[in-house]
Amino acid sequence: MKLKVIDIKGKDTGRKISLPNKIFDIEPNNQAIYLDIKAQMANKRQGSHKSKERSEITGSNRKIKKQKGTGSARAGSIKNPIFRGGGRIFGPRVRDYSQKTNKKTKSIARKSALSIKAKSNSINVVEDFSFDKPNTKGLNDFLKLLKIDSKNSLLVFAEENKNVYLSSRNLKKSETVIACELNTYLISQAHNLVFFESSLTELEKHLVWFSMNIIKKPIVSEKATNMNELDNCVSFIVDKRAN
Repeated sequence: MKLKVIDIKGKDTGRKISLPNKIFDIEPNNQAIYLDIKAQMANKRQGSHKSKERSEITGSNRKIKKQKGTGSARAGSIKNPIFRGGGRIFGPRVRDYSQKTNKKTKSIARKSALSIKAKSNSINVVEDFSFDKPNTKGLNDFLKLLKIDSKNSLLVFAEENKNVYLSSRNLKKSETVIACELNTYLISQAHNLVFFESSLTELEKHLVWFSMNIIKKPIVSEKATNMNELDNCVSFIVDKRAN
C-alpha cells in the first residue's frame, strides 16, 4: 500500500511511501486487540481503594443489649455492619489489577489495529517538520488542512519532538507519541494517524524485530566450551536477519 507524502502546508510533495505489508496489511485479530487493550486499561488502575471492615472500625466490643426479651433482633457489637457507622461487608480492598500480555499477542494486536486504520484510509504521512518554538496555532492549522482538527488524531514521531509535543498539549483532540511507544489503545482511540516520514522506519524496526527471536539457541560444542571458559562468555546461534 502506497501513500503520498504531504508537507506542513498540506500540499503533495510528489513523493510516495510504501507502508510495510507485515504491519499495515495483515488479517486483523480482534481477540488480540481486545486482550491488549483490556490489559492496558487494567494496568492504569491504581487499586488503592479501601473501606474499613468490621474488625477495623474503632468502637466497643460490648454487647449492646441483652440477647432475649427486647422484642427486636439480637445484636452484638456496635461495629456490626447493619448499624450506622459499622464496618462494611465485603468492601473493596487494596489490590493489584495489572495483567500480563504475551509479547507476540501485543505485536499482533498493534499490527491488527494499524491494518484496520490502513484499510479505512485513516493514515496520513507527512514529511518531518518541527517548530522553532511551541506553536499551537500552527499545528492546529496543519490539522485543519488535513480536515482532522475536529476528530481525535495521533501524531507519531521517530524520536522526541519537543516543540510539536508542546504545541499539541493544548489541543483537546490531538496526541503525540514516539514510534517505539505506540500501543494498541492509542491507535484504536485515534480517528486518524499522522505518521512523520521517518517514524515509519522506526516503527517497522520495532514491530518486525519485536516479533523475531534473535537468539535461537546456545552453541554446545567442545570448541565453544573452551572459548567460554577462556573469555568468560557464552556463544549463541542468532537469527540470520540480525545485523
